Amino acid sequence: MENELTEQQRKELEHQRDLERLKSLRPIDDDFMRCMFKDNIPLAQLTLRIITQMDDLEIIGLETQRDMKRLVGARSICLDAYGEDSTGKKYDLEIQRWDSGAGVHRARYHSSAMDVENLNAGQDFSELPDTYTIFITENDVFAKGKALYRIERYNIDTEDFFNDGQHILYVNGEYRDDSDIGRLMHDFNCADPNEMYFELFRNTSRHFKESQEGVNTMCRAFEEARNEGIAIGIEKGKREKMIDMAKNLIRLGKLTLDEIAQITGLTIGDVCQLKEAML
Repeated sequence: MENELTEQQRKELEHQRDLERLKSLRPIDDDFMRCMFKDNIPLAQLTLRIITQMDDLEIIGLETQRDMKRLVGARSICLDAYGEDSTGKKYDLEIQRWDSGAGVHRARYHSSAMDVENLNAGQDFSELPDTYTIFITENDVFAKGKALYRIERYNIDTEDFFNDGQHILYVNGEYRDDSDIGRLMHDFNCADPNEMYFELFRNTSRHFKESQEGVNTMCRAFEEARNEGIAIGIEKGKREKMIDMAKNLIRLGKLTLDEIAQITGLTIGDVCQLKEAML
């Protein structure tokens, strides 16, 4: 009985810590961002309209943790949020808190991966859709104080844009002013829903921080993290077996990453990371 009570107390303590941690989470934090944007087309549309400055952009499809790997032996990637608009343009929205995760070669690779993903055998190269690879970084990685850094190919000798449909954007998470982009970056870095400017951000953040359903969703995510070995109280041997199983299933290539996560008990994020590490 004493052991059972101790276990109950431990779980309650963990739950209280989870609730405290939840209060401090912001949309720029990976786990919270994925929950906020999952199946939330209006939120993605608002964010992309502001960043791309296309007020009529209409998002018709959205996936979080989208796995991309169509070339055998190539390094795979998992996109934080992958969207498509009504004209067929594709969008990769990445959250990077660390400067090292937003290097120029990574942006190039993400952009190239979207190209490979969106051209099938027999299609002409002209059928490639326009793609937007967007990194929202917590710091001003280029240190120029700009809100946006737009990367486009340029013909040096003719002094014309190359216009190949590939667009890379870096969004400075430190930027603040009264413009939409300044307010958007404020909201991405804001832990208190009541202090957010945009209603969609306020309501979505409140859902996961204040509603019973949303809080339960976040607490389950925290609990899954503990069960996977990110926190305390796990059986190391069992986790290692699940990781080995996931690697074998990834090599077979017959199941989706979601299915592998369900079979092994790992999170989709962990499965994506495993696949990225397997060259």
